[in-house]
Amino acid sequence: MDRRSLLKWLAVGAGGYCFSPVLLVADDAESDSGNPEPFSYEWLKGRARYLAGQPYESHEGELPDSLKAISWDDYQAISFRQDQALWAEQSLPFQVQLFHLGLFFQTPVRIHELRDGVARPLRYDPDYFRYEGDQPLGKLSEDLGFAGFRVHYHSNFELDLAAFLGASYFRAVGKEIQYGMSARGLAINTAGPDGEEFPRFAEYWLEKPTPGAKVLRVWALLDSPSVTGAYAFVLNPGANFVMDVDVALYPRKRIERLGIAPLTSMYQVGENSRRMGYDWRPEIHDSDGLLMHTGAGQWIWRPIVNPESLRYNSFVDRNPKGFGLLQRDRDFDHYQDDGVFYDRRPSLWVEPLAGWGAGSVDLVEIPTADETFDNIVAYWNPETALSPGQEYLFSYRLTWGEMSPLDGAKLATTKATRTGLGGVVGQPREYFSWRFVIDFAGGLLQMLADDAEVEPLITVSRGSVEISSARPLASLNGYRAMFDLVPDDSTDPIDLTLVLRLGDEVLTETWVYQYSPPPPKERKLY
Repeated sequence: MDRRSLLKWLAVGAGGYCFSPVLLVADDAESDSGNPEPFSYEWLKGRARYLAGQPYESHEGELPDSLKAISWDDYQAISFRQDQALWAEQSLPFQVQLFHLGLFFQTPVRIHELRDGVARPLRYDPDYFRYEGDQPLGKLSEDLGFAGFRVHYHSNFELDLAAFLGASYFRAVGKEIQYGMSARGLAINTAGPDGEEFPRFAEYWLEKPTPGAKVLRVWALLDSPSVTGAYAFVLNPGANFVMDVDVALYPRKRIERLGIAPLTSMYQVGENSRRMGYDWRPEIHDSDGLLMHTGAGQWIWRPIVNPESLRYNSFVDRNPKGFGLLQRDRDFDHYQDDGVFYDRRPSLWVEPLAGWGAGSVDLVEIPTADETFDNIVAYWNPETALSPGQEYLFSYRLTWGEMSPLDGAKLATTKATRTGLGGVVGQPREYFSWRFVIDFAGGLLQMLADDAEVEPLITVSRGSVEISSARPLASLNGYRAMFDLVPDDSTDPIDLTLVLRLGDEVLTETWVYQYSPPPPKERKLY
């Protein structure tokens, strides 16, 4: 199942999608064992460690047939009673609303409220719902469970600012109040030959906030055939929504391809990749590039594409300072979408809070024919495989919103990447070449003298470079770099890099790209 099919009905603030959550209150009288239970993060780690030594139990489909077979329209007809939100009418800064099971959501999730270190389960009750559909739902047990939850903040309780829904997916919004890409708790075997495994958050614990609290604390138990995990979240809404995440993993089996802090996004068509450019809108994407800040301090920008075949790239590093999928292009005119507003989609930046050691930032690009399929994945892949019987700890910070991790750096950033047929205008082409045009702005570029001798430093893994240049671009107060790549006869991908330099000083982040030449017989000269 693709994440967009699961989440497209979610409320997206100004985006205007509909939603179907349901709310209830904590049961003070009993928990699974008959009484409220003490809770701590250490206890959760212990439980995850214990479960890692037990066989995995799938709970998919453990819900009544009436919910399994419910139609789309009838599922949409289930709505929550907003006045029953968790902590509603208690003058607290946060409220939580829960999503109902059914249709795409076939695996129950258990959710608890945490007060004074004691966990109490949230029990299902049909009285917390409004249902206006035609299909009878029948009698639903108080042990039914939920699909997930969403978070509301006192700045505007009508809007949700974060949602945890489906497998281990979650997402948040900044001041733009527009959902877009998602994060996940963990990725396993993404794009692997044996198929991807999707761990899920099986249980959540939500701590009741104190009056005036600025953050909401959430804990989660992750479970899958290969691994269990304990997660601690600190949610901090703002112009950029910040989440601190602490993770403890306990493998059931050896895991070779693991994704820490996985990010999931969509790219169909944009300035640099127009393979599926049949839509009336000029650009369609949640993110337009992968930004990396390496352990050595280098800033790397990799525009993403919608490839003809699956691409898997690894950027080897040690103790990375950060990485993220960004939506840098914020110009409405470049999208012309007044329904889902791609120009408002949040970027998402991952900042490790402790050394992650050796590994790689992996980027997976999957072909897609339309915008309903999330085809871009990025994550940190540790160099050493995870082994059973061990504990693996990771901590990181997620920042959602319209932000630039490069703020404060002296380097200019990539503003646009465009590609097309190479050659000299007005002269007949005698051989095939492909042109790359990269615009940079910011940093020191607008301070340069008119006669500054800026040069593009270009490397390619195969082929040859010609007609290269770097010149001022007044409309951006920046520079435009341009060059043609003449490929050899192979169709294997070609790796390219470019930076602008003034003498010995590097002026820009490092632009990297992967180009797949067409077969020689398809290289039209027009």
